[in-house]
Amino acid sequence: MSQKFHIKKNDVVVVIAGAHKGKSGKILEIRGAKNRAVVEGVAMIKRHLKKSQENPQGKIAEREGTIHVSNLMLQSRFDASKRKKTAAPAAKA
Repeated sequence: MSQKFHIKKNDVVVVIAGAHKGKSGKILEIRGAKNRAVVEGVAMIKRHLKKSQENPQGKIAEREGTIHVSNLMLQSRFDASKRKKTAAPAAKA
């Protein structure tokens, strides 16, 4: 049975913790076995490909790495929480 996460494929998310904090992108894939997600344009890693039919010279390809789902938040929820924080001090004054 698969786990239920607070995010799903094609959601727009913001990274809220870790080395890529503040970056956002669309979820391309969720890897449930390790509780991780692949986010478009975030956590880019270099992959060395050896010579083959389609890469006669070989190459260094860049692709997305994975990020733990606990470090991701929906963009809409992130924006709503930011609005509350900026509105709260004004209400006290």
